[in-house]
Amino acid sequence: MIVYLSHWFIEEDRAKATSNFMAAIPVSLVIGSPVAGWIPSHNWFAIEGWRWLFLLEGVPAILLGVVAFFFLTDQPGQARWLTAEQRQWISPKLEQEKPLSRQSITIGQAFRSRTVLLLATAAFVQYFIGYSVIFWLPTILKNQSGFSDPQVGLFGAMPYVVALFAMLFNGWHSDKAGERRWHAAAPLLIAATGLLCLISLPSSNVMTVLLLSMICMAMAFLPVFWAIPTEILRDSNAAVAVGTINALASLAGFAGPYAFGYLRVETGSFVAGFAVLMFSSLAGGVLMLLTPAAQSRGLKSVTSS
Repeated sequence: MIVYLSHWFIEEDRAKATSNFMAAIPVSLVIGSPVAGWIPSHNWFAIEGWRWLFLLEGVPAILLGVVAFFFLTDQPGQARWLTAEQRQWISPKLEQEKPLSRQSITIGQAFRSRTVLLLATAAFVQYFIGYSVIFWLPTILKNQSGFSDPQVGLFGAMPYVVALFAMLFNGWHSDKAGERRWHAAAPLLIAATGLLCLISLPSSNVMTVLLLSMICMAMAFLPVFWAIPTEILRDSNAAVAVGTINALASLAGFAGPYAFGYLRVETGSFVAGFAVLMFSSLAGGVLMLLTPAAQSRGLKSVTSS
């Protein structure tokens, strides 16, 4: 999808477009958190509530996948639902942004690229934080607050509302300022501050929800970050780079929640897990600031570094 968006949006609009797309993540969590807390406690037609949860969340994805297959085209020039004037305007602009050199890179070259590996490490760190928080936030909130399950579902949605607005604003402001590195680093540094406060400040229900909201602002990293690889490369090059980065980063989907849970069991507290996430957030912010500036990016730096 990141590469796909680069086929439709020019660079100056790309982070904003990506933020609008990825806004589906916090929106789904805002809706899904209270709904997922309510469905398992209800049985219909002799089917357990937890089975209905999988069914009701899976069917829309299948239906929309079929719609997307037939409705979305690879390029704007193929879209019948655009007017001829719209197709003629966007296609040349996107073509102008493509590099003159069209040499392709292999997965092996991507793994040897310092820039790709740096971006993959930064994405791994953010995924490590994000997946840990998404999986463990209800448990953390219930443990810290003593809320009932429906209350956990309701108040657990609030951090994702904050994340939604942070994501949209960060993508918009990054495009407006024409800057990527600080806009990707800032959400991680804010999350690190929230984790530090969660460890060190006295706990209260209001404070817990507020600090969890700060931590969830790490999601605002995503739209700006994913605008970077498609500004380095285009077409098949971007697909290889994005695929490599996302493949390595996605390992955090297992590592994050597992490590957080392991520390919780071994220490009997969330503090150790919070500390690991805090240092991960700081490391991710630093890595993004070490990313080459836009003017120094290019095909040569990825294929030869």
